[in-house]
Amino acid sequence: EMCIRDRYQRRVRGIPVDHNNFLMSTVVLKTGQRLPLIGLGTWRSQPGEVGTAIKAALELGYRHFDCAFLYGNENEIGDAFKEAFDSGKVKREDLFITSKLWNTFHKKELVKPGLLKSLTALKLAYLDLYLIHWPISYAEGGDLIPKNQDGSVIYSNTHFSETWPAMEELVKEGLVKTIGLSNFNHKQIEEILSLAKIQPSVLQVECHPYLNQKKLVDYATSKGIVVTAYSPFGAPNRESAKPDEPKLFDDPVLTEIAKKHNKSTAQVILRWLTQRGISAIPKSVKTERLRSNFEIFDFQLTQEEIDRIFTIDKGYRVGTFLPGKNHPLYPFNEEF
Repeated sequence: EMCIRDRYQRRVRGIPVDHNNFLMSTVVLKTGQRLPLIGLGTWRSQPGEVGTAIKAALELGYRHFDCAFLYGNENEIGDAFKEAFDSGKVKREDLFITSKLWNTFHKKELVKPGLLKSLTALKLAYLDLYLIHWPISYAEGGDLIPKNQDGSVIYSNTHFSETWPAMEELVKEGLVKTIGLSNFNHKQIEEILSLAKIQPSVLQVECHPYLNQKKLVDYATSKGIVVTAYSPFGAPNRESAKPDEPKLFDDPVLTEIAKKHNKSTAQVILRWLTQRGISAIPKSVKTERLRSNFEIFDFQLTQEEIDRIFTIDKGYRVGTFLPGKNHPLYPFNEEF
């Protein structure tokens, strides 16, 4: 049974957050670890600004940070963590830090070296959670996205069933507390479950009111897997955004509900996710936005409002991940 703790409490400045007293909501993983329902995403956070964002987030009380080797900013994030630990502002064991194994490290002998690159950059002895970033593998040993002359991606034929046992070894060695999956569909998760000695505890996928992922979330929940939502606002600022694409922040249903609660549409989206037991990792580098994304535990949506938000789904996926589209393990050809 997943257990979600909701605390209608304002953060109290200057009170250290410890594991027995999270001032914000957490969801309990099958390992017993508490995953804070709101974390900071770091995808597309530019070098030069991501460290500042981490420091501001720590000040505001964030304790969950989502990183990845691919993002190319783990070094700067690590500097910010180190500074916070050295100053005594926060202890390592108070934080929940995630990173992800990139597609060029799926061969079993490359999994640990892949992790060590992240640990070294982040200046950490262990991760709280390590995810396989995609079910797709790329040619090893070269660029992060290796390409042929014609610009097509060079895939590897390493199957994720070879990767998972090597992920399990990382847990046994104490380098990561728990392991999970990102961007896997339910059939691929099923494959992992059939061979896992250590079960995946988290599934990270794109999830927002225009891609509500109900079937996938229900499936994951039935297996005791907690879901984390990336791009909870539909990544409106990404480079590939089209001017005519549907914008969540302007959605009439969301704006109406937000008005009723005297909250922003962003806060309503995050509340809708967290009330479903889904952890969300909105990305921001602006202190005001970091604060408002975090201040969502002082109100609750009614069941009727939650159900209404389910009706605005458009099956609209932002992260289609085109470089992997021709790979046999491309996850998004399945319905869920």
